[in-house]
Amino acid sequence: MRASNLYAPTLREVPAEAEIPSHKLMLRAGFIRKAAGGIYTYLPLAWRTLRKIERIIREEMDAAGGQEIAMPIMQPAELWKESGRWDVFGEEMFKLNDRHDREFCLGPTHEEIITDLIRNEVRSYKQLPLLLYQIQNKYRDEIRPRFGLMRGREFIMKDLYSFDKDEAGLDVSYKKMYDAYTKIFSRCGLVFRPVEADSGAIGGSNTHEFTALAKTGESQIAVCTKCDYAANVEKAELSAIKSGDETEQKLKKVATPGTKTIEAVIEYLHLSIEKSIKAVMFQDEKDRVIFAFIRGDHDVNDVKLQNAVGAVELHMAEKASITAFGGVPGFTGPIGLKKDTVIVIDQSVMNMKNACCGANEEGQHYINVNPQRDFGDVLVKDIRQIKDGDPCPHCGAPVQLTRGIEIGQVFKLGIKYSGSLRATFLDENGREKPFVMGCYGIGVSRTMAAAIEQYHDADGIIWPKAIAPYEAVIVAINAKDSAQMKLAEEIYTAMKKSGIDVLLDDRKERAGVKFKDADLIGYPVRITIGPKAVKENIIEVKVRKTGEVFNFDRNSYLPAVQKLLSQL
Repeated sequence: MRASNLYAPTLREVPAEAEIPSHKLMLRAGFIRKAAGGIYTYLPLAWRTLRKIERIIREEMDAAGGQEIAMPIMQPAELWKESGRWDVFGEEMFKLNDRHDREFCLGPTHEEIITDLIRNEVRSYKQLPLLLYQIQNKYRDEIRPRFGLMRGREFIMKDLYSFDKDEAGLDVSYKKMYDAYTKIFSRCGLVFRPVEADSGAIGGSNTHEFTALAKTGESQIAVCTKCDYAANVEKAELSAIKSGDETEQKLKKVATPGTKTIEAVIEYLHLSIEKSIKAVMFQDEKDRVIFAFIRGDHDVNDVKLQNAVGAVELHMAEKASITAFGGVPGFTGPIGLKKDTVIVIDQSVMNMKNACCGANEEGQHYINVNPQRDFGDVLVKDIRQIKDGDPCPHCGAPVQLTRGIEIGQVFKLGIKYSGSLRATFLDENGREKPFVMGCYGIGVSRTMAAAIEQYHDADGIIWPKAIAPYEAVIVAINAKDSAQMKLAEEIYTAMKKSGIDVLLDDRKERAGVKFKDADLIGYPVRITIGPKAVKENIIEVKVRKTGEVFNFDRNSYLPAVQKLLSQL
């Protein structure tokens, strides 16, 4: 390809809408253009990178036994209603009606479609296992599309679904995909970490997120400083904190006028914050009110709480809803709430001795609270948000919190979908059994953005060679100089024949403009053809990643460039 023919409209100024490096640089380097909020057109450079990522994915999926298919983007509501997800998936689902008023959605994911396909086609255990995948656009009506390709309403995703006869088979399929994902992201040149995660709207049991480490990532992960444990903070386990031995004192109600915050209460009562119990009230999608109680210096993990009570989503409870169950905002506690109230106590709270909590009366708190004695029949769960320095649940060493970008996730679905959709096969004994399923996704467009978040500098993108739109660019300093252009054309032809993915910048622009564009776009290697190359047969080669400049003889530059590229 010649730069004079390449459609790559670069920008010198940073667009005001762009917030993070990948969004800024993909707009500036001519990779994407915005069509609407969260919806982008991929220009030629982006499309080449996406195709290279897809090729790596296909090679590893095929090597693991996957077979590529293509499923419809528009999906009938009947299947989603059959699985029970039509009304609970949430407002992220794009829904539409055809001219006959039949309901459809734009696929946010494909569990229902693939399960329906297999239940109608596969009847015997002899046809298992099956690994079927596709690479396709997905659609989710994000409440706040942002960060370019990180949080969009239309995005490219690879999803593979496994069908096995039993849990042992699922374990094998899951391990195949886990290993394949490790190879894919390694080949893409990313620095990543598989972490334990919550399964969210997809459901199922075990799941791991593959997270590209980056300061701008939306995912927060807890990483042990000693062992291999790593988990998304939504999933990160915490052991119950033990309290010291104390003699239990008699429960007592005391006046605490005007103390509606934990800080005000402990100051008024002269207590340490570790002796206080904090109330946080939520409502779910069914308008159930959930009263959650944690230690005063801790925070509620919304996802853990959702899972504990079987909620799809949570939002802060309204005052009227709190008071309807006997609570008083600012003075709510577990003692004295109405029967049938949903009360969830963090496991560490249950170990507290002689603590303080609200008394469900304005200006009143209880002291000498001993939860094991005073709280009665409540749901006890780990609902605490992990924080820096908390002990690792596996080895006890401190954990550190860092940020990352979710680029892939693997799920053990079990019979969640095959059960609800009555997708069965006949086993070795002729008995009907539900398929045991797994689901495995990779954000293709997000992987491209994640690579930029990890590899960029003040001048632009620094692509890993495997997914760079072009591996090398040849820059003729003066395109009007026939000798320079003749040599540039000669090198261009030789590099193409050798298998190098190369671009020739033959534009009649100043050398500085070409150099700036080369750095902005991020070609791994730049070959400069100027007077020195013509007169002295010296070919200058610059490595974008390190800034190193090498001078090679005109008669031996090609193997030298190939060696450089092989090391990137």
